[in-house]
Amino acid sequence: MDLKKATIAVHSGLNNDIQYGCVSPPIYLSSTYNFIGFNEPRFHDYSRRSNPTRDIVQKALSDLEGGVGSVLTNTGMSAIHLVTMSFLKPGDLLIAPHDCYGGSYRLFQSMHNNNLYKVKFINQSNLLELQAAFNEKPRLIFIESPSNPLLRVVNISMICELAHKTETISVVDNTFMTPALQNPIYLGADIIVHSCTKYINGHSDVLAGIVISKDPTLIDHLSWWANNIGVTAAAFDSYLLLRSIRTLLPRIDIAQNNALAIVDYLKQQKLVKKIYHPSLVENIGYKYAVKQQKGFGAILSMEIDGNKEILKTFLKSLKLFTLAESLGGVESLICHAASMTHASMSYEARNRAGISDMLLRISVGIEDKQDLISDLDSAFKIASDNI
Repeated sequence: MDLKKATIAVHSGLNNDIQYGCVSPPIYLSSTYNFIGFNEPRFHDYSRRSNPTRDIVQKALSDLEGGVGSVLTNTGMSAIHLVTMSFLKPGDLLIAPHDCYGGSYRLFQSMHNNNLYKVKFINQSNLLELQAAFNEKPRLIFIESPSNPLLRVVNISMICELAHKTETISVVDNTFMTPALQNPIYLGADIIVHSCTKYINGHSDVLAGIVISKDPTLIDHLSWWANNIGVTAAAFDSYLLLRSIRTLLPRIDIAQNNALAIVDYLKQQKLVKKIYHPSLVENIGYKYAVKQQKGFGAILSMEIDGNKEILKTFLKSLKLFTLAESLGGVESLICHAASMTHASMSYEARNRAGISDMLLRISVGIEDKQDLISDLDSAFKIASDNI
């Protein structure tokens, strides 16, 4: 059957228990498995290499993204590190976005500083910069669309096409969109990475990442390295993640509808200097978002028109938006990028990327949207009274 995503998300792994007929698959916590006999290992022999619970999650997410296989890792950053370190050698060039997630920027820059590979950060919305970068014959290009935290969207199909012409491996971080709203493999990407900590888990209680590919050779390569360096996810985290996948699509639907309502509200606020969200015509890459995404997502950013005291008062006055890093949970979070998620970037790097000290990133949850808007409205009024 050619199943839709909502059905795949709910039915992955169901009714597979032969021993007791469990509808939900059991959790396999064993770290090791007995051999049938001398030199006769079973399919699973040690859980770092493979685990039955992790297998189900890997297949579910691979099916949702249109891949042939995947590797579930213990964090989103370990997923990115697995890809880069397993393909790049000293002297190899990685092309990365100048406005990517701060953790990715820190990883790439630190590896560059240690001469493990070279990195070049560019504006991937600029065709001239892209073409110049590909002329340097990079081994791998890392794409983040929409970007974190400025929600810039790039032309994934075009970049992947350029990559294929130069035999460059194309990797897309699809964390913001999830398989529900964007499938980079269908846009030409070789590899997809997710921080499953975010929307795929959605409950702010699991750390995990995943690497998905359409090429079985790449998956075999990545699986070998994941076992070799020990970055695979634990069974219990896999179990919790599978539970969350069941509700991924309805959670995304509610959250992005809430986000659209909040964007409309923010347009009327005098203390909001600029809004960043893929639904806005003026947002960088809006024309690509309309073509390659199935929705606009539930992350938005805004610049406060004022000083840091106004910003601090606004944040302190919020009741329903928690000041915290991360995103994609059922609860709404707000983050000051310059001092939190992107603090590891230098001021000059943040400035080049356009990440100002007055920028706030909001991860909109699934609460009642009018309650969220009322909370924002109250905080804006308190901040305005303190001008």
